Amino acid sequence: MPAAGAGAAVATAGPGPVVGPAPALDAELAAGLAVLQGGRHVTVTPELIPALRQSHLALRAADEEALRRGGAYAVEDRTVPGPAGEPDVTVLVCSPAVLRAPAPAVYYVHDGGMIAGDRRSGMTGVLDLAEPHGMVVVSVEHRLAPEHPDPAPVEDCYAGLVWTADHADELGIDPDRILLMGVSAGGGLAAGVALLARDRGGPQPWAQLLGCPMLDDRNDTVSSLQMRGVGVWDHGSNHTGWQALLGERRGGPDVSPYAAPARATDLSGLPPAFIDVGSVETFRDEAVQYASRLWQAGGQAELHVWPGGFHAFDSTMPQAALSQAMTRARADWVRRLVTA
Repeated sequence: MPAAGAGAAVATAGPGPVVGPAPALDAELAAGLAVLQGGRHVTVTPELIPALRQSHLALRAADEEALRRGGAYAVEDRTVPGPAGEPDVTVLVCSPAVLRAPAPAVYYVHDGGMIAGDRRSGMTGVLDLAEPHGMVVVSVEHRLAPEHPDPAPVEDCYAGLVWTADHADELGIDPDRILLMGVSAGGGLAAGVALLARDRGGPQPWAQLLGCPMLDDRNDTVSSLQMRGVGVWDHGSNHTGWQALLGERRGGPDVSPYAAPARATDLSGLPPAFIDVGSVETFRDEAVQYASRLWQAGGQAELHVWPGGFHAFDSTMPQAALSQAMTRARADWVRRLVTA
């Protein structure tokens, strides 16, 4: 997603919570972000969606060489059945060249604000987590809003999970050890898929890794209001993404919890979760609230709020000290999951 300038302006939202200035960025991240942005703040509006798609693919999509990782992985695109009565879905299957079946797997949902991205988006980081444990990775390409509004994206993602579980033997996967993972919009969709799987009696994910997840269409938390015109994927960009997905339903009473998991009234019976988020991003408060509600429902969740982190800072500036700490925390959690 395009970077937007961080600042200390006080967000004013009229009636509602008192909103102070956005927290300060980590000094190293602030310096790098200033260079990346060139002093120019960008809020994604509907007119900028085509440009967002082009820049997102250029910056976030892993090429074939990166996916094969020097021969460590075999890579294949598969066309699989989509939701009932809907088009087929494409998934990217990355299998270890030396597959010790039945292997654990990552089922990955890409980022892109509901309006951009594809099955190769963000895959470098996913494979970094998977390769040390010989994990198969299946990355789903869902339809994008606004051309394909809710429920198309989450239903595509659920259909891909069903296919993955049903074809576990063929893929060399242990169907009881499928880690559901998503980042940003993908984190919200992954959370929605976990809810769908629970409510439909479908494949039960082993665990869920929700990176800076996009969970709440109402866009009215304190952190969202703090990001009016500041940060990365600011309040206005978030409005654009949710409006594209939900149209006139956005913010109203008729939004499905599978589209916006913050709307779910029951978070019991869900797989253990790892949730992380930066302190200087729109999704901070909804991520913290989601983790808290998982605990309140008797579930397991590990939550990290990275001080001074902007949205998806680990992928934008992977060599920064805070990014390295974030990457280690995810890797440690996956290692504990696999070796338990």
